[in-house]
Amino acid sequence: MGHGGNVIEELMADHREMDELFARIEAQPVGHPQRRELADVLTAELVRHSMAEEMHLYPAVREHVPHGGAMADKELAEHTEVERMLKDLEALHPNDPQFNDITAKLKFKVASHVREEEHDLFPKLAESCSPEKLDELGQLVRLSKETAPTRPHPLLPHSPPLEKLIAPGAGLVDRVRDLLSGRRTTE
Repeated sequence: MGHGGNVIEELMADHREMDELFARIEAQPVGHPQRRELADVLTAELVRHSMAEEMHLYPAVREHVPHGGAMADKELAEHTEVERMLKDLEALHPNDPQFNDITAKLKFKVASHVREEEHDLFPKLAESCSPEKLDELGQLVRLSKETAPTRPHPLLPHSPPLEKLIAPGAGLVDRVRDLLSGRRTTE
């Protein structure tokens, strides 16, 4: 997908990739091993995306958007809920009936979150920030996704500065675990 550009373009490209991954999971027969592999890729993408938003987008929303603190708090609460769902999904085999249930609930929650961001938060951020600031945030988001965790960690702090200190270490551990286990985190 077309990554690059400002923070809004970058995050919207992520949103389209997640839509595609959900569609690919749904296209596989129930219980098919490919569903697990695709769910692992989706999990890694969602975790990296969420971490980047938490580290860079939401602090910018707090700073630049009127009433941005409340908006950021709501988005962070949704991230925590999604991360718990991902943690539950991580432990399931694609034959488990809960796998389909959690995947469907996760898709609904992520789609709702994406709609809110794209129709409310992003336009407000675009009105409140200069194009240069949006470009800078886009670069920061891309860089943070390179070192972000690939597995859900619902107990990690979800706000800077602790998150900025802990996330790269958790990301390194996750990447080692992924390598040793053969878990796919990208397409």
